[in-house]
Amino acid sequence: MGAACPSSRQLAQAIAQSVPLTTNGLVVELGAGTGNVTAALLTRGLDPEQLVVIERSATLAEFLRRRFPTLRVIEGDAMYLSDLLGKDQRQVSTLVSGLPLLSLPPLVVHNIINQMDSILQEDSALVQFTYNLSGRSTYLPSHFKRVVVWGNLPPARVDVYRPERVCELETELHQHYL
Repeated sequence: MGAACPSSRQLAQAIAQSVPLTTNGLVVELGAGTGNVTAALLTRGLDPEQLVVIERSATLAEFLRRRFPTLRVIEGDAMYLSDLLGKDQRQVSTLVSGLPLLSLPPLVVHNIINQMDSILQEDSALVQFTYNLSGRSTYLPSHFKRVVVWGNLPPARVDVYRPERVCELETELHQHYL
């Protein structure tokens, strides 16, 4: 688990607002925890058929299955994302990540980023939230989105990346470790 407490309603809404609602493609949520972001995505109007939730913890995956009985919940590790999604990996329009990338070992982060990069298509997006507010923002062009959610405890930041920028996320994470 990446956080001491679940995401606040404000953070969940900020993340959900960052996810484009389309009629095509899947939204895959990594590290759903107790499902606050999942609930916000559904409340915003995402079709439950378009949402796939991946959670590493068996306990939390079972909790999510009970809370959202109509959703596809996969118990598994994001390091094996393409295997977990199988043929559906070609249909992903957005990855939503609540993974605690800054607290994971660098090799694990590298493997997860590679998995994300292999799945994201040219018109896809990665929505990642973090509690690190001091990260660089200069690599994000003006049309990229970065939102700070002060109403969350601790305050959080939501970043939206496009596939060509996912490798820059890894660079930012490596700089954190130096």
